[in-house]
Amino acid sequence: MNTIFAPFKPALSAFRPISAIASLLLLSACATTGQQRALQPEDAHHARDAATAALSTPAPGGKTANNIAVADEKLPNVRLTDELFYKILASEIAFQRGQWQPSYVTLLSVAQQTRDPRIAKRAMEMALAARQPGEALSAIRLWRELSPESNEATQYYLGFMLTNGELDEIKSVYSQKLAESQPAQRGILMLQAQRLLSRAKDKQAALAVLDQIVAPYQSGPDAKVAQAQAALNAGDKARAIREARQVLTLKPDSELAILTIAQASAPAEAIPELQTFIDKNPAAQDLRIALASLLIEQKRYADASAQFKLILRDKPEDTNATYTLAVLALEQHQLDEAEAGFIRYLQLSEQKSEERDLTLAYLNLARIAYERKNPQQAQEWLAKVDAMDGRNPAWFGVQLRRASLYARMGNLPQARDILHTTTAGSESEEIQLIQTEAQLLRDSGSVLETVEVLRQGIKRFPNASDLMYDYAMVLESQQNFTEMEAQLRKVIQLAPDNQHAYNALGYSFADRNIRLDEATALIEKANQLAPEDPYILDSLGWVYFRKGDHAKAEEILRKAFSMRTDPEIAAHLGEVLWVKGDQSTALQIWRDALKKDATNQSLRNTLDRLKVQL
Repeated sequence: MNTIFAPFKPALSAFRPISAIASLLLLSACATTGQQRALQPEDAHHARDAATAALSTPAPGGKTANNIAVADEKLPNVRLTDELFYKILASEIAFQRGQWQPSYVTLLSVAQQTRDPRIAKRAMEMALAARQPGEALSAIRLWRELSPESNEATQYYLGFMLTNGELDEIKSVYSQKLAESQPAQRGILMLQAQRLLSRAKDKQAALAVLDQIVAPYQSGPDAKVAQAQAALNAGDKARAIREARQVLTLKPDSELAILTIAQASAPAEAIPELQTFIDKNPAAQDLRIALASLLIEQKRYADASAQFKLILRDKPEDTNATYTLAVLALEQHQLDEAEAGFIRYLQLSEQKSEERDLTLAYLNLARIAYERKNPQQAQEWLAKVDAMDGRNPAWFGVQLRRASLYARMGNLPQARDILHTTTAGSESEEIQLIQTEAQLLRDSGSVLETVEVLRQGIKRFPNASDLMYDYAMVLESQQNFTEMEAQLRKVIQLAPDNQHAYNALGYSFADRNIRLDEATALIEKANQLAPEDPYILDSLGWVYFRKGDHAKAEEILRKAFSMRTDPEIAAHLGEVLWVKGDQSTALQIWRDALKKDATNQSLRNTLDRLKVQL
């Protein structure tokens, strides 16, 4: 973000504060001293991230490392002469025009002349924006010299040191800061050091440095909390838990200690640890959220919902908890509760005038309406996204959903009109529009139009392997196997890691009971690319059945079926069991599959071919 200095008036007797720099420009440096490696522009992000992470380290009471234990900068009282005003203004104008070097040199000179740290900081920002790390570091050093009490300047300096591996310098700075600080301030300084060191490449070296920094304060809980976090960052979970438990003996209500234990433990152990702590400390809302997150991870949605309800009991206008609870209700198919939750979330966001992205709430409400078989209401919710100012990031996807809904409502012309009038922002989106139209046409039974849409799409995008694949699948449905094979081989040539193309071609051979050795090779290649895909496993099991290896076919198909109880997989597994003589199990699998999808053509064809009546 470009920044502008506040206007200066020559009549003023004193140098007025320069307007605050609204945001940090991209850091682009690391330190060089002596024989250290040269500063590289690409090091910028690491230095900035390290500095800002340390500055934002949370402290008790909601403070951060940037506003605790830091005195106000002592600013000089410098007369603003016409010459000085001109230099500053001219530097800003030159910088806006892309002339970073004269701007930087002038401001650095002015900072040295006035002894004002804010101008040194501005010089640093100019150098960083220009990706000139050496100059940026020079400005930072001047900034620290002019304002030795500035925590922000120190953290930027240390960010550079960290990026260049100067851990001893970090140890020196923090050891001094801790020695000069009040006991009440040391905890946040230790966590600040830990947060900074957590970004070091050598995690073990960082842990060793932190141990040295906190060694004089080893008997207190603050040092052990920092060490627990550092051990966790270094991958030493056993030590992290050990240090955190020592903290709890000294400070039983330490939320960071119990959180560290949870982070270092498997979910099965972490959940009861958090629950026990929360039962004793019900006000620990951050930990309650952590517990709920773990419960969600374990798919214990009802238990997670209970935690968010407790949060809302104490904070009924918490928008984040309201939204998450609605999502959990939707996941459990509690449509009424989910709908009420999302609407409440929209109301709270409006009442608070919060700048929130409401897209997902509208999309979820549309989903609820659709699941209730109310496509008209679903369209109304989707229209809310269209009405949002500017092109929402989800806008394109919403148009695809709208088109799909109109098609399902029986209004295919309206669906196609939406797709034809939707402006794509990239080639990928253009291809998605073609694919969506083809799918809607195919679902409606308009196979010839589907073929034509895909054929024209391939003419426009001759290297679009996804379009070729879709085209091949339509050709397969028409039993145009020669052209289908040609298209799939083009896909394999263009996208050799496309597992679906290998699988589709191999399955086609297996299903027609031809070229079984080639089919096996193709499907095994697909399986190598995607070993956990149940549909590829289904194909693999089917080709082994065709080759007469019924035992191996059953083994593979049972694995596929355990991963996904799809009717087509059920048809194949049932047939293998039927041929092997286990007809009762086969019948049960088929009955269950028919309950899920009574119209599945593959399943119906299998039953008809085997003359099975259910």
